[in-house]
Amino acid sequence: MDLHFTSAEPTPQERAAIDGFLSRLPAGGPRRQYLLPALHVVQTSAGWISEGALNHLCRGLGVPPAEAFGVADFYALLSTREQPRAIAHVCDDIGCMPKGAESLCNAMEATLGPAGSTGGGPSAWQRSPCLGMCERAPAALVVVAGENPSEQAIGPATAAVVLGALAGDAPPEPGVAASLPQAGAAGLRLLARAGSIDPTSIGAYESAGGFTALRRALEMGAEAIFSEVTSARLVGRGGAAFPTGVKWAAVRREPAPRYLICNADESEPGTFKDRVLMEGDPFALVESMVIAGFATGCERGYVYIRGEYPLAATRLENAMARCRERGLLGDDIAGSGFSFDVELRRGAGAYICGEETALMNSIEGFRGEPRNKPPFPTQVGLFGRPTVINNVETLVNVPLVLTMGAEAFASIGTERSTGPKLFCVSGQVARPGVYEADFGITLREMIELAGGLAGSGKLQAVLLGGAAGAFVGPDDLDVPLTFEGTRAIGATLGSAVIMPFDDGAYLPAVLRRIAEFFRDESCGQCVPCRVGTVRQEELLQRLASNDVHGSREDEVALLAEIGRVMRDASICGLGHTASSAIESALARLPLPEEPK
Repeated sequence: MDLHFTSAEPTPQERAAIDGFLSRLPAGGPRRQYLLPALHVVQTSAGWISEGALNHLCRGLGVPPAEAFGVADFYALLSTREQPRAIAHVCDDIGCMPKGAESLCNAMEATLGPAGSTGGGPSAWQRSPCLGMCERAPAALVVVAGENPSEQAIGPATAAVVLGALAGDAPPEPGVAASLPQAGAAGLRLLARAGSIDPTSIGAYESAGGFTALRRALEMGAEAIFSEVTSARLVGRGGAAFPTGVKWAAVRREPAPRYLICNADESEPGTFKDRVLMEGDPFALVESMVIAGFATGCERGYVYIRGEYPLAATRLENAMARCRERGLLGDDIAGSGFSFDVELRRGAGAYICGEETALMNSIEGFRGEPRNKPPFPTQVGLFGRPTVINNVETLVNVPLVLTMGAEAFASIGTERSTGPKLFCVSGQVARPGVYEADFGITLREMIELAGGLAGSGKLQAVLLGGAAGAFVGPDDLDVPLTFEGTRAIGATLGSAVIMPFDDGAYLPAVLRRIAEFFRDESCGQCVPCRVGTVRQEELLQRLASNDVHGSREDEVALLAEIGRVMRDASICGLGHTASSAIESALARLPLPEEPK
């Protein structure tokens, strides 16, 4: 595709879709921020982004075509090459590997040809990294473009169901228990409503205690809210465990305008808790964002949700609309004089956009590449303004803090890890899903809560924290699941992934898939990560083929050196953690020799 304005014109369908989108944009403000939503519109309409469509779109937004092409080509769910209108993205990542992903891929290939091939037919399929449905593995996402577009997340997926979805059939509903084994259980706090009430009904939400915290917040005032959150010692639930009160205080000190972003782009393999919260209790997130915006003096909020979550996006859009109708979102909320609104922005398949500065670049209409820090987002964030960024689980803890009180909240868990916690349990367990427990529950107890080990029943290893986390062995099952407890054994709680592997799993293949994931997901901006992730995968492939340079010990030492360079010199957390799980497995576990 040429990277400048050419004579190529959009098709009538593309032109109508783009013009319709542009006509709905608000007047004033930087129009480039609407580039990614506009690219979604073209992709949804035509199934790919043609040269003519890009020309027309760029004229409307005032964006150079070369830069717009660079953005479009950055995301896995957007295509700048012609392809069929119906595409199935089939997960072959570590959560789906032991659950039949390869058999599903083989069945898709037998019907539609190799992954990525178009063959001139009406549909095609692609291999995909984690789709955030590990509890319902194997998973697939089917996207159909055209006049009646559809997106369907399927799990557990079979070839027949995926092929039916490509043809326009609706897949069967999995049911609440497939994701929330605890649904309806007594004593739940964060999951008290999820799976128990209609997630599309604002009345049902209010009857179940919804908006109690918001009303209390508006009565208390911003200073009192901030004091409660700080006293509760709430820390971020996305993996970094940064104190929420400290982050909020940094933004409160800065001049207006300020922004609030909910990071709902959970793309860490094995992670799906935020998806389940948004699907099962979307009004809670909207309420939480209004409270956070009030406490921090933010005028506007954004939810950046990963593109592979169509149902969660639909549920959130509905919740926002119903809240606006009730005067709980928008101007003069509940007659308080406080105005705050939220906009949903969808990602398009880029793990790196879970990094906060890459996420902001994506919202602004640029490639999702991380920024150098400092300055930090609390000072120079979205559109150059002070910005609070919290993930979904962190935010939905805020109403709980206000309703039960900071002291009671802080009494849950441990001194350094307070409050309830959501865990993503998948892999070889009897009842995979999202589980709520107090910080301090042991890894053994969590596996038992999920019904115990499945498969052979003999544990080989557990992956904690996802692909950027660490492997632990059977001797580590009594570790308390707290930030400090996992750190004490050289692991990490991360995004609260718990993925057991039985002795039937071939862990070297799992490690190679992790290395492949980071190679593909590196944005390529900095040399240590761009080159290091490739060299890491090449080294593991050499070990697999017994084509080592020197001895196996030399190769393992080189792998550690590559990891050290990525940790020391990469711009963002992707490079810092790309070797963590792999190195932990080589150090902790008796991995079998690769077959000769």
